[in-house]
Order: sequence, then C-alpha cells, then structure tokens
Amino acid sequence: MIRTALPSDVPVIHAMIRELADYEKAVHEVVSTERQLHDALFGDSPALYGLIAEDDTTGEPVGFALWFLNYSTWRGTHGIYLEDLYVRPTSRGGGHGKALLLELARIAVERGYSRVEWSVLDWNRPSIDFYKALGAVPMDEWTVYRLTGDALTAAGAR
Repeated sequence: MIRTALPSDVPVIHAMIRELADYEKAVHEVVSTERQLHDALFGDSPALYGLIAEDDTTGEPVGFALWFLNYSTWRGTHGIYLEDLYVRPTSRGGGHGKALLLELARIAVERGYSRVEWSVLDWNRPSIDFYKALGAVPMDEWTVYRLTGDALTAAGAR
C-alpha cells in the first residue's frame, strides 16, 4: 500500500499537488514544475523524499507524502518535516493517509529521529481531527513565520 516514490511517479505527484492546492483554495499559487519536483526528489543532491500510497486493488497511486529533514538543536537529532500529505477524495477513508503517517513515524523511529511535524490550515477540521486521533498535538505556543516574495528578495539583498 505504501512505497517509496520513483522517478516515474513525478507526473502523478505533481498532479496531486495541484489537487491539494485546489482543495486549499490556492491552486493559483502552484508555480512548481515536474522538472523541479524531479530534481528535488532524484537530482544530484536530493533534499526531498516521497512516499506513494497505492490502491490495494489496482496499484494506482492515490496519495502521497513529501518530506524533508529538519534538525532539533535541543534534542541533537534530525526530524521529519512533512511538507504535504494528500489522498485523493475517492480514496479517503481507506486508511491511506494513516498508512502514510505511520510509515513516516516508522522511518523516524528506525533512523533515530526525534519528531515528525507539519503544518495544517486552521480551517481544515477533518485533517486536524485525523491528526489528533493519531496522537499528534498542536504547537499552540508557536507561530510559523515566512519570508517569501518581495520581502525575501529585500532581506536577501541587505
């Protein structure tokens, strides 16, 4: 049901990224290309990792998780940052999302990483409930900040 992403999966992962962005009402913000995704996952210095959830009957990809390593200076270990987790609507409820998260947890434990973390939109109640049911807790005292666009360009030019 869950396997490591292959180069041949890039087109379907990219299509599902667009589906996820559409669900989050932000498809207009997706400017990435399949080439960029391929290079991030399979280039000379891959910094992104991927898992594919397959339909048990057809073997077709129905979901994915993309992740990369972060580091905890307090714990002295790496962790996994889950950038995206998505299961196509027609396959939801079949355990694919849970299987993807459990595989990430297995990888973290096997490699001695101290955490798996991600962000979720505050209006996405189905996902929040799903994550809490697995034992995940919100980091209520932390606020995510981001430099991007013109602000990033200006800061980088200083």
